[in-house]
Amino acid sequence: MSTATFAPAHAEHLIRARRATRAFTPEAVPEDTVRAVFSLAGAAPSNSNTQPWHVEVVSGAARDRLSADLTAAHADQRMSLDFPYRDDLYTGAYAQRRHEAGATMYGALGIGRDDHEGRAAFNVESLNFYGAPHVALLFLPPNAEERMAADLGMYGQTLLLAMTAYGIASCPQGLLSFYADTVRESLGLDDGTNGTGHNKLLFGISFGYADTSAPINNISVPRAELHETTRFHV
Repeated sequence: MSTATFAPAHAEHLIRARRATRAFTPEAVPEDTVRAVFSLAGAAPSNSNTQPWHVEVVSGAARDRLSADLTAAHADQRMSLDFPYRDDLYTGAYAQRRHEAGATMYGALGIGRDDHEGRAAFNVESLNFYGAPHVALLFLPPNAEERMAADLGMYGQTLLLAMTAYGIASCPQGLLSFYADTVRESLGLDDGTNGTGHNKLLFGISFGYADTSAPINNISVPRAELHETTRFHV
């Protein structure tokens, strides 16, 4: 089917309707819908069609155990990252955008800039997937580097848009990858003793149905103007 047959208005609605949801209802997404969404996400592009993603979808009792294990690891400061992260990674305009988004989010929650306890408590809530009944953990093979991470990024965005199309709310969460060993242990994943090493966790996506009454779900963060990010060469 030619891409010209798709209405741009549908694309506008789908892409702009997707947003990070940080308060969910406990209602589970039907299993057949979950499978349809993840099947659709598998159409994402990747380098030479390698499709290097490994996805763990967690619900029910396994989801509750994982949340408890993550919260305990956070309390004990047992961080374990497969991919390095540092706060000074974002500078200049990127740091400013990050600051503005944080101010908007915490403002909606009534958490002040110097309310460190309030911010810490909200971080703990993120390890409970903001109340979402499901979470997907997105992994790459043991030898993964930046190039393969780009493939997983394309898969992740495809998955987020597929969820939006099916009326499912979602929130991509980098913080979940700060406890990669805990995730693997909680889910009983390969510990690398087979000699190939373990799959690497890049990020997670909490998903379910949005609590539309929660103020945090009604915020709007600005996007950079086109001229700030894009140049056209002719």
